[in-house]
Amino acid sequence: MNNEQHKFMNKFFLYARKSTDVEDKQVLSIEAQITELRAFAKQNNLAIIDELVEKQSAKIPGRPIFGEMLKRIEHGEADGILAWHPDRLARNSVDGGQVIYLIDCGRIAALKFPQFWFEPTPQGKFMLNIPFYQQVRNHFKVVASAAPTQPTHYL
Repeated sequence: MNNEQHKFMNKFFLYARKSTDVEDKQVLSIEAQITELRAFAKQNNLAIIDELVEKQSAKIPGRPIFGEMLKRIEHGEADGILAWHPDRLARNSVDGGQVIYLIDCGRIAALKFPQFWFEPTPQGKFMLNIPFYQQVRNHFKVVASAAPTQPTHYL
C-alpha cells in the first residue's frame, strides 16, 4: 500500500439518520445511534472525521446531508461510512445505487455497521443490496395494502 492510500485508510464519516415517518419509529434515536457508533469505532480503531446527522425520510432521493456526504467522499475526504444499519443510508433505489456505484469506483473503500457485515466484493455488494431492496419492497407492500380493491403488483 502506498503512502497516499495509507493516508486515507480508516477515515470515516459517521452518519446517523432518524426518519420522521411513523413506520420508522422503532429505529434507535439519533443520540443512541451516535453513542453505539462511537463505541464501535473505538473498538475497531476507526477514525471518525465528521459526524453527520439527518432528520429526514430516505424514501425518496434528495437528502441534502447524505448528498453532501457522498460529494465529500468523491473528493477524497473519507474512504468509508459508519452507520447503524444499511437502511440508514438507503431506502430507495437511487441512493442505494449511488452507494454501490461509489464502491465500484473505489471511492468508498469500506462501510461499517455494528450489526451488519460488509466487504467491497461482488458478494458483499450483493448482500448490501438486500437491506436496501427490503426497504423499497416494504414500502410497496404498505402502498398495496392501503388500496386492497386495486390489483397491485409489488416486488
